[in-house]
Parts: sequence; structure tokens; C-alpha cells
Amino acid sequence: MKTHGARRLVTTLGAATLLVLGGTSAGAGVPCAELRSLALPAVTVTVAESLPAGAFSPPGGGARDRVEALPSMCRVAATLAPSDDSDIRIEVWLPEASWNGKYQAVGNGGWAGSINYAAMGDAIRRGYATSSTDTGHAGGTGAFAYGHPEKLTDFAYRAVHEMAAASKRIVAVFYGAPPRFSYWNGCSAGGRQGLKSAERFPDDFDGVIAGDSANPSPLMNAWQLRTAQVVHASAESFIPASKYGAIHQAVVAACDADDGRTDGLLHDPLRCRFDPLTLACHAGSDAASCLTAPQVDAARAMFSPVLDPRSGAQLAPGIQLGAELEWGSVAGVEPNGIAVDYFRYVVKKDPDFDWKALRFEADLHLAREADAGLIEARPDLGPFVARGGKLLMYHGWSDARVPPRFSIDYYERASRAAGEMARDSMALFLVPGLGHCRGGDGYNTFDLVSALEAWVEHGEVPRAIPASRVVAARTERAGPLCAYPSVARPVNDPASAAGALTCVAP
Repeated sequence: MKTHGARRLVTTLGAATLLVLGGTSAGAGVPCAELRSLALPAVTVTVAESLPAGAFSPPGGGARDRVEALPSMCRVAATLAPSDDSDIRIEVWLPEASWNGKYQAVGNGGWAGSINYAAMGDAIRRGYATSSTDTGHAGGTGAFAYGHPEKLTDFAYRAVHEMAAASKRIVAVFYGAPPRFSYWNGCSAGGRQGLKSAERFPDDFDGVIAGDSANPSPLMNAWQLRTAQVVHASAESFIPASKYGAIHQAVVAACDADDGRTDGLLHDPLRCRFDPLTLACHAGSDAASCLTAPQVDAARAMFSPVLDPRSGAQLAPGIQLGAELEWGSVAGVEPNGIAVDYFRYVVKKDPDFDWKALRFEADLHLAREADAGLIEARPDLGPFVARGGKLLMYHGWSDARVPPRFSIDYYERASRAAGEMARDSMALFLVPGLGHCRGGDGYNTFDLVSALEAWVEHGEVPRAIPASRVVAARTERAGPLCAYPSVARPVNDPASAAGALTCVAP
């Protein structure tokens, strides 16, 4: 619903009426408390309460879960049961004043198992009606999936779809009109959820932000366990966290100038060439600043792609150069627990499966058979693109947990499948120095929501997004995020600011 100037529009949905002035809600279709008795198929509303502006403490949460600086809102909690074994919890937050007329669903991390209140807070502060789901179970492990195929389906895609459908109905009843635009915003598992929604339910969202997508599920999880096996091949091959900093510094020193600017940041890590042998310890030593011979071999193996022993074809990329500060997420003392649970409860269906027994090629094949596109998001976005949907992907170049080349591969395959439509419908931004959704020594501040809004609502295709690194309220560096395959290069113009960067096509 659009407004022009100060013209008032009245929209009726059943018995609910909304008065809109300049796009801001001036009255509610149905009082918040009455949503408690809302009847929707397979939906049970358990809470419908008006909350004043301020902080919100989630039920059963601690001080760390408290969400601050929220506007006054109508909070709705509900349980969804699309199958006999489903128990999906959702929350919907509805601004009581200054609703922007739009809906934003937010994603999860890992195995989900909880509502993402922090991300909901970010959305509602921008004026959005917002929702999140626990995807049908409580707790952050994959044990829920053992013997419960319907719950696994809920986690894989159904919970997000059912949440979006129920949330839009609740929004429409509360305000008296449906949202003008619907968006998805998620990182890691939330990135995969966004891709899966665009693939399987192309009408759910007008625009999708998918960050550091934990995808493709079979290959990603097998790769993570294989990486752990490499570094744990022997007691001598293990690389302790105390050495990550020295390795990272050596990588940056070797490749910093590759992009034409020496600033302590790798803007184009795919150009980087680095041999861990340059950090070899002197005979008999084992300091934090060097690598022993077995550690050199382990680092080389982690950096190298995984090849098919028969055909020589690449099965998986190596760990990304520049991501050394995050090695602990896949090559630490313990393997990545999400990957272990994936093989225990989804692939092997054996709670006692030992990750050390993984046989990469054979078990990757088993994983692909077991997943069969259930959890994995496949690059088939034709219907989503055809209806005008926009996909904005991003990935941290310093993500060790999910190699950024997984997102590059997905983007390239999806673009090829969509053909000419992809040019104005899909974009991928690789973020220098960003770890897995956060952290790292690079850019940490950029506004993807505004970029997606401009794209969906005004047709402004994003080619470059301003970014910066902000620490303790001080901006340490700034530059553009460039739409892949463009990369940032120094501006060759004496009139430009010193150190300025611009996006250049390869």
C-alpha cells in the first residue's frame, strides 16, 4: 500500500480497518490483546501483549539475552503444528507506532533451537514488523532430528515458511492491511534459510539477505570434519590457537599489496599465494611465531583444495587464506559440533558415530544421498527471480567455518541457471577481513537492509555498498563492498582522497 503526500488511505481487511497517514500507522485494525483469540489453521497463539518502549527480557533468558532500546510494541507468541510431530515456536513483534508498512523475518545460527530476539530488535527499531522461529525444537544440537523426520523437515525449511505465512496474517489483522514488502535477513544457518526459502517458496519474500550461508550442507559438513582430521592426524600436527596470529600476519604480509594498496587487509584473497614453509621453526624449536615440520604439512593440507583421488577433480576448496584467526572453529581442539551432529543424526543416524572415522569421499556421497536437497539449498531460483525477487548475498573473506568460495560457487551456478534475469536479481558481496558473520580484522559496519530496500522498492541494483571498520565508536578504515566479480582497487585520480578505493571489474 503506497501513500502520496498527506493523502489518507483507508484499507479494510475483514472487520479490521487501518488509517494510514504518510505510511505511518495511526490506528490498529485489531487491539493487541484480541490477537490472543486469533484462529489460524495449525496455529495456536499463546501470548498477545502490549509492551512499553524499553528493554525486553526473553522468557527463561539471562541478562545476556536482554534486548535494549525497543519501541512500544505488540508481542505475539505462537505455536505452529503443520505435522503431528511439529512443535514450532515463533514470536511476532509489531510496532505500535511508526510501522514502516513492511515485514522482516530474521534467521538463526547453527541448529537454531531458539528465537533470535537480538535480530528481531534490530528489525523493529527500523520500523519493521518482525518474526523469528526456533525451527521446531529447543536447544542447539542436532539430536532432535534422530528418529524425528518431521522435525528435521521443520528445521530444514518448513518452520520458516509456516512462520512467514502466520506472521503475515497476524500483521494484516493487527494493522488492517498486509505488509507492502516482505524481507528475509539471516547469516550462517540464516543465510541457508534465506536461500532455501527463495528456492522452495519463491512467493514468501520480495527480497532476501543471505550472509555466510551454511551451504551446501553435505559438502560443508564433510569438509569441516575432514579439516579437523587433517590437523589432528597426529599430536605433532595439531596447530594451537597461540600460533594463529603469527600465521595470519605472515599471510597478510605476503599478499597485502596484491590489490594495489598496502593497508593490512586482503581485498582480493583469491590472488594470494602463501607457503607455510616460510614460518618453519629452526631445528628443535617450537615457538608461537613458527610452525614445526608436521604443522607446516598440516597447514599446507588445510590451504589446499580437496581433490578426487581418482579423477583429480576438485571436491572442495581449501580453507581461505586470510581466515587464520578463525581456525579454531574448524581446526581447534574439538571438531565443529554442528558437523559432527549432522553426520550422527542426519547422515549415519548413529548417535555414537566417531568423526575420526569419516571417509571423506565415501561419506560425502552418503551425505548427499541422505540430504537429497532437504537441508541443502540448491541454486534453482528461476521462479523467485521470475516474480521479481531480489537476492543479496554476502560472505566474509575471513570466514574459516564456511569457505567463501561456497557462496561464490552457489552464486555463479544460480546466475547461470537464471540466465539474463540474474543480472538485476542477484548480487554477491565479499567482505574483506570479516569472519563468520562477525569478527575479524576488516570491515564490520555496512547497511545491507537499506541496499535491499532500494533494490526491491526502487529498482536500484546494488553495485557498491559503503563499509567501514568501527572500533569503540572510531572509524579505523572505510571502503566499498563490491558486487562480485568486481574488486576494490585504489582510485587513480590525484583529486581523490588519499587511500580511496573504487570497484573495478576484473
